Amino acid sequence: MKLSAAYRLAATILHGFDEYRSRFKLITEDARRRFRDAAWREAQQASAERINLYDTKVKDTLDRLKRSLSEGELTNCENWREAREHYAELISKRLDYELAETYFNSIFCSIFHHRHIRNDWMFVYSSRNRAAHRSGIDRTRRYHVQDDWQEALRWALTGAHLDPPFNDLERDIRQGANFLEQHLPEEILHASDTEMELLKSVFYRNKGAYLVGRIRGAGQQVPLVLPILYENELKARESGQGVHLDTVIIEPHEISIIFSFTRAYFQVNVPVPNEFVEFLHEIMPDKPIGELYSAIGFFKHGKTVFFRNLNRHVAKREDRFIIAPGVRGMVMAVFVLPSHLTVFKIIKDRFDPGKDMSRAKVREKYDLVKRHDRVGRMADTQEFSNFITRKDHFDPDCLEELLRVAPSTVSLKDDKVLIKHCYTERMMTPLNLYLEECDEQEIEAILKDYGNAIKQMAAANIFPGDMLLKNFGVTRHGRVVFYDYDEICYLTECNFRKIPEPLYPEQELSDEPWYSVGPNDIFPEEFGPFLFANIQLRKLFYRLHPELFDADYWQNLQKAILEGRVIDVYPYRNKQRFNTEATALTH
Repeated sequence: MKLSAAYRLAATILHGFDEYRSRFKLITEDARRRFRDAAWREAQQASAERINLYDTKVKDTLDRLKRSLSEGELTNCENWREAREHYAELISKRLDYELAETYFNSIFCSIFHHRHIRNDWMFVYSSRNRAAHRSGIDRTRRYHVQDDWQEALRWALTGAHLDPPFNDLERDIRQGANFLEQHLPEEILHASDTEMELLKSVFYRNKGAYLVGRIRGAGQQVPLVLPILYENELKARESGQGVHLDTVIIEPHEISIIFSFTRAYFQVNVPVPNEFVEFLHEIMPDKPIGELYSAIGFFKHGKTVFFRNLNRHVAKREDRFIIAPGVRGMVMAVFVLPSHLTVFKIIKDRFDPGKDMSRAKVREKYDLVKRHDRVGRMADTQEFSNFITRKDHFDPDCLEELLRVAPSTVSLKDDKVLIKHCYTERMMTPLNLYLEECDEQEIEAILKDYGNAIKQMAAANIFPGDMLLKNFGVTRHGRVVFYDYDEICYLTECNFRKIPEPLYPEQELSDEPWYSVGPNDIFPEEFGPFLFANIQLRKLFYRLHPELFDADYWQNLQKAILEGRVIDVYPYRNKQRFNTEATALTH
């Protein structure tokens, strides 16, 4: 019996999804080997490959569909209605059904160019609100503490079966147990029912392995993360080099930072995605579900969850889209939905004077950040096409400005606003506005973090280009994060120079430089006046980060990167670490 076009459509998409999931799992499972071998460059490459994999497999599936179905069959919406029903049945018993739905949506949107977004033809909303049944797979391991925290730490560390072994396990156990005994709430510390519960899967990212779980007792819970690093990272590949417990983290906001939208995605085996994310949300209840899916590598489904939540939120009409506070962008028009804590960014039709680039180049920069290690200092973005909402959801002044600066992207049709392309980010307070509300002590702390953000991006081979305060934001945890990517580039592409001495006094007084300036030339000595009109802030920043004004500092970083050294940035403060001799940048 010949199968219908709709069934072949559904089956071909599912086959493509299976290929994607198979390769995704292989890359992820190899993280343990990469950690064992201290293969840091390979780990970076694997992270980028896994991100690129999704688009590659979507393209492969589209090519297969175009070979097996006619254009008429592919663009017949009734075929998609029937295909959706077949597909929902085919994935009904799967443990990764929600990821499969998102893959179906990606194929549909590629065929129809993000138009005809209807739940009849794709999974605008999930085929089920919750899993049809629990998988029965035990995702965690548990240990009854019985007031013996050293044995609890021994169980936690040895049960991870890490390779290589711990260099000094007894020391790590003592340090970890002492920390817990000093910092856990008394009710949990000595409760008869206190247990430690850890996810069985180890979280790998860059040079670290992380055990993630919680401590529960006396009706309370405390989240728990145990970061594990090499004892001597510079000698990590040498025989006999072991690992150590770097610290113990139980503060909810610190654990939220580890899973931040500003960091690379974890490599972690996830047997049942929705149940795995459910556990993570239990220990991080303030973290959006979509961000948790993204944090463990399912960024496309994270986008799906974000879109569904946004649709529900906009429908409530609690507030309207408004132009983002702060200085207007030269390349991007930025508006916000304040109650949703989301920023929307649209590329202008014409850029302000001084911005010599194209729309394609801007998109290329945002794509670079998506695939690069964001080291906790660059915001992750979601990219949307043909976003449609009601006209009355916009503040009139906001809509008027968008139509004026980006008429090729924003248009009106009856009572609907069509946005052909935009990026979304988590809302942050622009750094220039944040500093206006700070006292003297806060100013020093935030400027120190601003400099650290620049240094940590540089260590990851990223130069932000336009380092003005308005291009950085401050998160709810008080961290400085870069979010304007139109001038971003690899640090190794820059030519850092010292300003030559003038040959005679008249040269120094001239309006024009007395030295040649190439297209990639950067003179760190000029950063001060460029970044700070306020002389007091400039002096303070120079005192906090004098090396940033020295070309030698940047050249030495370039040399380290070109020599193949991977400088990691760990997501917690140096003072929290048990062994501060390890070579790394932190937080």
